[in-house]
Amino acid sequence: MKDLAASADDRGITVQRVGVKDVHLPILVRRKGGGFDSALARIDFGVTLPHQFRGTHMSRFLDILFRWREKPISKPELEEMLREACQRLEAEHARVDVSFKYFMNKRSPATQSESALDYDCKFEGALDGDQYRLTTCVEVPVTILCPCSREISRHGAHSQRAIIRARIRTRPEEMVWIEDLVTTLEQQGSAEIYPLLKRQDEKFVTEAAYESPKFVEDVVRDVVSILRADDRIAWFQVECESMESIHNHTAYALHEESTVAGNTEAEARP
Repeated sequence: MKDLAASADDRGITVQRVGVKDVHLPILVRRKGGGFDSALARIDFGVTLPHQFRGTHMSRFLDILFRWREKPISKPELEEMLREACQRLEAEHARVDVSFKYFMNKRSPATQSESALDYDCKFEGALDGDQYRLTTCVEVPVTILCPCSREISRHGAHSQRAIIRARIRTRPEEMVWIEDLVTTLEQQGSAEIYPLLKRQDEKFVTEAAYESPKFVEDVVRDVVSILRADDRIAWFQVECESMESIHNHTAYALHEESTVAGNTEAEARP
C-alpha cells in the first residue's frame, strides 16, 4: 500500500515535535528496594519530523508504548524507549511525558493506623542526539499554618492544604527515587498529610502544625536548601502553592536553579 506519510516534502521545514497525546495505558513503575507497582499512566510521546518527510507514522508510537507497558520503567528504560523511537522514526530528537498516580503507605503519627496516600508524579524524558535528560516530577500535599495569623491571633491560627511541586534532574550516573523525594518534601510543611486519622492523630497533626508555622516562602527555601546540598542533583525547580482558607486565591512561591561545577546558578522569575 502507498505510504503517504513517508512521501517527500519540499517545504524544507523540520517540525519540532509530532506524535500522540493523552494515551492512557497501564505501566509498571520501579519501586525503591526492588519490585514494581502498576499504575494507569497518561502519556504524551513525540519526535522531530525531518524536513524531507510529509508525515510521521503515528502507529509506531502506540506499538512502542504497548510493548513497553510490560517492562518496569525508570531512568534507563525510558532512555531505551526514546532511542527506539528515534531509530524507527528516523528522528534526531524524541520526548515522552509519563504522568501517573503513585501510592505510598503511610502510618498516622499517634495511632500508627496504616493506609495509602496517592501522589501525582511524572517522568519527562528527552533525547537530543546522544544527550539524554530525565526530569522527575512529584506533587506532595502538606499542611501549612500561617505565621502571621498565629502571631496576631489570641486563639488559633489559620491553616490550609498546600502543594509542594518539585522537578529534578540528576547527574548522568545518578538517580533519586520517587519515595525519597516525596519523603523529603513532606517533611518541609508545617505538618504532613495522612489518608487515615483517628482522634489522637488529629490532635497530633493540629498541634504539630501550630508549632511549626510556615509561609510558602519558608517551604520553598527549606526545600531549596536540601536539594542544593544533594550532589546527585544537577537541576531543580521547586514550587509551593497554598490553597488559602481565608482568601479566595492561592499563594505561591517558586525557585529554579542548576548546579555548575559546585556553584549554584539561580534563574530569576518575575
